[in-house]
Amino acid sequence: MGQRQRIEQQPAWVLHTMPWRETSLIVEVFSRDHGRVALAAKGARRPLSALRGVLMAFQPLLMDWSGGGEVKTLVRAEWQGGQPLLGGRALLCGYYLNELLVRLAAREDPHPALFSAYGEAIAALGRNEALVVVLRRFELVLLQELGYGLDLGNEADSGAPVQEGADYVFMIERGPVPLGEIDPAGMGGLDIVSGRTLLDLAARDFSRAETLAQAKQLLRMLINHYLGGQPLQSRRVLKELQEL
Repeated sequence: MGQRQRIEQQPAWVLHTMPWRETSLIVEVFSRDHGRVALAAKGARRPLSALRGVLMAFQPLLMDWSGGGEVKTLVRAEWQGGQPLLGGRALLCGYYLNELLVRLAAREDPHPALFSAYGEAIAALGRNEALVVVLRRFELVLLQELGYGLDLGNEADSGAPVQEGADYVFMIERGPVPLGEIDPAGMGGLDIVSGRTLLDLAARDFSRAETLAQAKQLLRMLINHYLGGQPLQSRRVLKELQEL
């Protein structure tokens, strides 16, 4: 069992909740200084609980918790306001971000830059900004902050700068490899990505349609790899909605 601790006034977001016992919840939160944490919200489902109606996804909170085990005890949660409620496709995109964090972020592994990127993404969804740009921007930060070595501006083996006019294949765990150095028989269905797209992504420039299209394929391939091929429920729902 871990060392018992008391955390107070910690900025956090609710990622997922599930019923626990008759009146309580287990709450997965993403906090600024402690990363992803599981909290037991005792009595949160009781009609008069101070936590009822506060533990909402996509709303900024300040939280207090205590305990030393894998699941801590939530002591208090305060709504900070200022974030519009998400709806429609923006809401589904928010669930996608949450599912990525639950599935890929290790427990109690702090990532302040990723926490900041998440808050910026939720705010952008609330402002109805372009959803595809919001998702791609967050996916890039997620992969880089979780240590997956996403070096977009340099060729994998030589370390030479990526050339804007060249074509590449992005090899997992290696990086961009010039297309001319790849045996076509060994590509295994990997997509070709332009040097311009790689440089755009390194600069967080999503103004080109080609960059957005290639970024979607590239980042989906990488995320699927690190998920171990396990499907995302939120992605399935988004796909079904698009088909409708």
